[in-house]
Amino acid sequence: MAPVSSASSENLTTSNIPAPASSARPTAAHAVPARPSFAFDRMEDALAAFARGEFLVVMDDEGRENEGDLILAASECSTEKMAWLIRHASGYVCCALPGARLDALAIPMMVAENQDPHRTAYTVTVDYRHGTTTGISAHDRALTARALASSATRASSFSRPGHMVPLRVRAGGVLARRGHTEAAVDLCALAGLPRAGVLCELVEDDEAGSMMRRDGCRAFADRWGLKMISVEMLARWRAEREADGVQNGTRE
Repeated sequence: MAPVSSASSENLTTSNIPAPASSARPTAAHAVPARPSFAFDRMEDALAAFARGEFLVVMDDEGRENEGDLILAASECSTEKMAWLIRHASGYVCCALPGARLDALAIPMMVAENQDPHRTAYTVTVDYRHGTTTGISAHDRALTARALASSATRASSFSRPGHMVPLRVRAGGVLARRGHTEAAVDLCALAGLPRAGVLCELVEDDEAGSMMRRDGCRAFADRWGLKMISVEMLARWRAEREADGVQNGTRE
């Protein structure tokens, strides 16, 4: 990797990074009626919510990780949304990005040999240099996420290592790899937003901190007024529309 030049000559500030359309985090419902049976939400409704800057709960296959992730467009990540995310999710807070964008930002892979069972493509961690302090606060991580999504930033805008974990999306998205990483960027593309998605795994509020599975994710989504879909649903949506020559809501 080529050396990253000093940020001293940059004119970037927090004002160069667009604010989200809404800073509001999800709010819990006081009484949620029980569902008679499990069901995902409609893709149309989920995409509309995502385009408004809302979180989605996204499940992968029960034979894969069998986990639900909270996914949000990075460009729509406010301090309040990040604070809510890190309260209800666990593990790395990641930001999925296309390979070309990571190359432009000179963000390399975390390790030369990826031994992750699902080949999740972790890169070197980063913090946005401007307007952040330790990098770990909800404010700092939200700002770093939006900076990764912004076309105004470049390689020298970020310090390494940091507290946000970029992930390299496989070319082809969910049609090439049925992962949350690819789902995050595909959702951004379908919603007409910058192709950068924040994601983190949902966990149960129990002493074991166990992973939240399908029914728990459905109950969580209903409690917080979120739409819930699966990676497989997204892959089918893309495949069907691209076969018909429709991409991002327009006919090619």
